[in-house]
Amino acid sequence: MSPIFVRSLPFGLYIVLLALEGLLQGWAPGFDVRWLYPVKAGLVALALAVLWRHYTELKSYGLPLKHLLLSLVVGLIVLVLWVNLDAGWMLLGEAGKGYNPTDASGNIDWLLVVFRIAGAVLVVPVMEELFWRSFLQRWVQQTDFLALDPARIGFKALLIASALFAVEHVQWLAGLVAGLAYGWLYIRTRNLWAPIIAHGVTNGALGAYVVATGHWSFW
Repeated sequence: MSPIFVRSLPFGLYIVLLALEGLLQGWAPGFDVRWLYPVKAGLVALALAVLWRHYTELKSYGLPLKHLLLSLVVGLIVLVLWVNLDAGWMLLGEAGKGYNPTDASGNIDWLLVVFRIAGAVLVVPVMEELFWRSFLQRWVQQTDFLALDPARIGFKALLIASALFAVEHVQWLAGLVAGLAYGWLYIRTRNLWAPIIAHGVTNGALGAYVVATGHWSFW
């Protein structure tokens, strides 16, 4: 299979399902679209599992302790910046209601929370880092991207991939910062597990913050 295809399919599938979620709100107004999130995460996880043998950059699971700690720190720094970079001019459009797992009485449906955090921590970071960092960031630098050592990625490629990553998010400035941070981490460690771990830490800590504060718009 094409190395571009196998790194793009899970991400493309997620985007298609995200668009379907928006359409269903008009097609089936009585359907609770919140339950599409575990479906999205599950289908993307299945795609990743089927294609896993093609992800050569994920065959080595070990990270030196210093790189693991660096990944944790970067993930937490991105979280702090993310929840503060939400002024009006930092948004693409208006901030929505987000993923609100509460019922009409304001009680939290904890099963929805578990699905949301599990998908955001275990599935989304792998899917996105394979697409944005392993594929696109290297491909911008060199079309034969599998032969490129991540340490040789230049600033131009880092910036372009991060800018495109930014427009995927409503909080474009926070997305840009996150893209630069994860992209730099990939260059610095030469190991895709480093940005995956950092991304997972950001998403997991953000989930805890959102549930604790009720700021659902960050979801």
